Amino acid sequence: MTRATSAYTMAAMTGPASQAVGPQHPSTLPPFPHGATTRRLDWLLLPPTLRRLVESRFGTQVAHAESAGSGYTPGCASVLTGADGRRMFLKAASKKAQKPFAAAYVAEARTLRSLPTGLPVPRLLWTHEDDLWVVLAFEYVEHANPARPWRPDELERCLDTLEVLAQTLTPPPMTAGTFADGFADCPESWEHVRRVAPQWPHLEEAAALAAGFAVATAGSTLVHTDVRDDNLMLPAHGRPMLCDWNFATEGAPWIDTVCLLLGAAGDGLDVEEALARRPLTRNVAPEHVDSLLAMLAGYFLERRDAPVPNSSPYLRRHQSWYAEASWAWLAQRRGWA
Repeated sequence: MTRATSAYTMAAMTGPASQAVGPQHPSTLPPFPHGATTRRLDWLLLPPTLRRLVESRFGTQVAHAESAGSGYTPGCASVLTGADGRRMFLKAASKKAQKPFAAAYVAEARTLRSLPTGLPVPRLLWTHEDDLWVVLAFEYVEHANPARPWRPDELERCLDTLEVLAQTLTPPPMTAGTFADGFADCPESWEHVRRVAPQWPHLEEAAALAAGFAVATAGSTLVHTDVRDDNLMLPAHGRPMLCDWNFATEGAPWIDTVCLLLGAAGDGLDVEEALARRPLTRNVAPEHVDSLLAMLAGYFLERRDAPVPNSSPYLRRHQSWYAEASWAWLAQRRGWA
């Protein structure tokens, strides 16, 4: 994965760009609607031949389809209910009109096939790929997404899931690129900040920290790299499940934990306490955590100034919120007033 094909940036770019401003607290930014952030390809807009293929594999006609409202990508993502009452979750993307998303689905299927059974990950039932479409079918899981602002009890449950995954996925069960290679160009985002906000406080210190992220995040664990509330599922019973394995890479086992805590930090939770207590992070060098946060802050500061994609009207607002959240947490840790 590269920055250009990450979940945050592979959407088509249209519309006016915003302008970077000085640091703010994330709560001062306009909210984005929880669970309703994307415009997706509807089930009924899929070609009839593809819908017939899906129903054939499903074993029943589709009586109802409900698109997922969360996330920031435009591919079809729908809960299908069959005429016999059975349900499954379907993803589909066009190789022509949605090329980067189709490629991401292919990568996700490859990763899921390599994962050991029994992990807190939705089960892949089957896939279909032809010259025009990529389709992934998953078991249906009755669930809710974590509430926002984050609730401490739900955060703890999700952190437990990340520990199970890190333990099981070390060493990686598949050959994957490294986190350092996948995000190699992200430190360059601070060049954008230099151009549009040259008075950004502690800019050079932050850029230097970001430049060292490759060493800081090296490791031999298969990490998800896109852990957010909308990619976590809370079933009524059992562990939270982590979905959307499009960009799995090899890196330090604590990367996903810090990425998850970033959202909680922006919501005002005491994430430093969790860092000091949790097995995956309590022995990590503080400078290494700061390096990852600096890399993420620069990345989000640049991406929030990109044009708004038609398929995801809240994407830049989402990225702006995470830019401020990552900067605020980093500044607090570094003692930058």
